[in-house]
Amino acid sequence: MTDIFSASLPQPAFDAKQVQQNEALVAKNQGIAMYDLMEQAGAAVFTVIEQGFSAKNQISILVICGKGNNGGDGYVIARMAKLAGFTVNVLVLAQKSAISDDALTALQLAEAEEVAIGFHPDIDSATKIIEQSQSDLIVDSIFGIGFSGSLTKPMQKLITVINQHSAQKTSVDVPSGLSANTGWLDSVAVVADITVSFIALKKGLLTGQAANYVGKLVLANLNLGQAFAEQVPASANLQTTANIPVLLPRTAAAHKGSVGLVLAIGSNYGMPGAIRMSAEAALRCGASLAAVSCHQSNHAMVMAGRPELMLAPASAEQLALFPKLEKAKVLIIGPGLGQDDWAQQLFNLACNCTNNSTANLAMPKVIDADALILLSKNNHKNDNWVLTPHPGEAAALLGCNIETIEQDRFAAVKNIAQKYGGICVLKGAGSLISDGKTVWINSTGNSGMATGGMGDVLSGIIAALIMQMPNMLAAVRLAVFIHGLAADNIAQKNGQRGILASDLFVELQHLVNRPNT
Repeated sequence: MTDIFSASLPQPAFDAKQVQQNEALVAKNQGIAMYDLMEQAGAAVFTVIEQGFSAKNQISILVICGKGNNGGDGYVIARMAKLAGFTVNVLVLAQKSAISDDALTALQLAEAEEVAIGFHPDIDSATKIIEQSQSDLIVDSIFGIGFSGSLTKPMQKLITVINQHSAQKTSVDVPSGLSANTGWLDSVAVVADITVSFIALKKGLLTGQAANYVGKLVLANLNLGQAFAEQVPASANLQTTANIPVLLPRTAAAHKGSVGLVLAIGSNYGMPGAIRMSAEAALRCGASLAAVSCHQSNHAMVMAGRPELMLAPASAEQLALFPKLEKAKVLIIGPGLGQDDWAQQLFNLACNCTNNSTANLAMPKVIDADALILLSKNNHKNDNWVLTPHPGEAAALLGCNIETIEQDRFAAVKNIAQKYGGICVLKGAGSLISDGKTVWINSTGNSGMATGGMGDVLSGIIAALIMQMPNMLAAVRLAVFIHGLAADNIAQKNGQRGILASDLFVELQHLVNRPNT
C-alpha cells in the first residue's frame, strides 16, 4: 500500500467502470479467485486501521455494510479486527437474505468468529443506532465504486449522521455517496479521514469535490495493479514528481533574445493588480522580458516597485503598431481585462495576433479570466493557445451551468480543448489538463490557493515555460504542477490561511531552478 501522492505510485488513472468491468478478468489471468481478492481488500483496510490504533482492546469499531461486495469487504475487516482484539459491531443495511455470492461467504466467516452483526434494512432504525454508538472508528463499507445516481432521503440522513459522529471514519474503496468515476456527489457523501482504494487509481477520487470527502487516499493494489495497468488502457494520468516534464538548464551563452518577451494584456480600470501579477510571474519563471498593456489609469500602479516591467500602449489601435508586439514570443490576455469595448478590441487584436518568425501565423497565447468569457461569445479556434478556465468560465465556454461542469470535469476539459483547440486547464482541486485527447490530473495545490490573483500567476507561469520548453503540453503540465507545489511549500511552512498570490514568486524562482523540480 502507498500514500496516493507518493512518487512511487503508479500513474495511470481509470474510470470506475473500467475497474468494475476488468478486475475479475485481470484477477483470473493472474490466477486469483474473486473471493481471495475480497480477503486481500479487507486485509489491506484492516492493516491501515491497525496502524492507527495501538491500544486495540480499548478501541470500538462500527462497520457499516451495504448489501453488495463493498459490504463483503466490511465483513472481512470486522472478522480480522475481532481476531486482533478490537471491539467490533457490524451494522448491515439490508436483510440477511439480500446478501449473496462472495459477500455472503465473508459474512458467514465473520459469523463463525462470533462477530456481533445486526441486520437493519430500515434505514431510519439504522440511523438511530449510529447516533447512539460510542464507537471510536466507523468503517464505511456501504457503497462501492459502482455507485451512481442519487441517495434516498433516509440514506442522506444516515450519511449525515455518520459525518456528525465524533468517530474517525475510514471508507472502503470510495466514500459512500461519491462517484469514483467523476468525483461528483448529488447530495451528501461520507467525509472520510482515510479512504483505502483498491487495484488502480479511480480518477474521480483525484479531482473536484472529492477533495472534501476522500481524506488521505491510500492505494492497495492487491497484487493486481501492474497487471491491470498493462491490460487496461488508462483514461487519465496522475502527474506527480515521478513523471512531470523537466525544464532543462539554460545554456551558458543564453541571452534575452534566446528566451524572449512576454506581452501581457489586461487590467481594465480599477484592476491594476491582475496583469501585473501575470507579468511578474512570467519574469520569476524565466521570461527575459515582460511588457504590459493595461488601462492607462493603471500605469503607475503596475510599474510601482517593479522597474523590470515595460509598458505597452493601452489601446488596441496603438498596440497594433507597437514594435514589440511582433517580437513577443507568447501573449497573455485576460487577467482583469473586463468585457467593455476597450476589452473587446484588445481581445480581437490578441486573437488575430501573429508571430513574425513563422510567417505571421503562430504566436502562442494564454487565454484567461475575462478573455475566456469573450471567447465564449464567438467561434475562435486555435491550436496554439492555452485556455485556463475555472468551473464558471468553463460553463460559459460550453454553454452550460457550473453543476454540469462539476458532474464530469473530465468530459468538460476534453470538450473545451476539442471545441476551441489548443490545451485546456480546468482549474480547481485536482486541476485537469487536456489537449482534447489525453487528460492529466494534477496532484499539487491546496485550499489556501482560493485567493485573488492565483489564476493570474498561473497564466504568467504557463507563458514563461512555453518559451523555454519545446512542447506546449509539457510546459502547461509543469506550470500547473509548480504553481500548486509553490503554494504547498508555503502552506507547509506557514499554514494555508493567508497565502497571497504574490507570495508564490520566490518559491517559483526556487522551483524553476531546482533539478527535476
